[in-house]
Amino acid sequence: MRVKIINRKAYSDFEIEEKFECGVELLGPEVKSIRAGRASLKEAYARVINAEVWVVGMHITPYESLGYIEVDPRRRRRLLLHKFEIRRILRKVEQAGYTLVPLELYFDEKNRVKILLGLGKGRTKYDKKQYLIEKQTVREVERALKERSR
Repeated sequence: MRVKIINRKAYSDFEIEEKFECGVELLGPEVKSIRAGRASLKEAYARVINAEVWVVGMHITPYESLGYIEVDPRRRRRLLLHKFEIRRILRKVEQAGYTLVPLELYFDEKNRVKILLGLGKGRTKYDKKQYLIEKQTVREVERALKERSR
């Protein structure tokens, strides 16, 4: 995986319970922009609309060299999943509190653009604070072990 765009905010704002890897339906210039690392998942979220999963709010900066194709950078893009996965996601999302969030955007081994979707519940301010404290203590322990092994 050469290019990897990560939605860091999603990991802190949501308690991710399940992950799904899915393809994305894109146009040629959008793929070139992603390859150049010019995409953002910060405000993106996924929705199930008419038995199809769509990512909304993902920003892909227009590719400069191509002037003949006009592409909206924030248009919604269809995600490619199996029907049984869509049904499973739909059952979970219909439950209270579950959200579908794009976590990572990357190229797989065959140079296809993939999105890693996370299915999880939103965290409260208290939960976020606890998550950061736990993360910091783990870092400190790792740092102490590294110092000790020297």
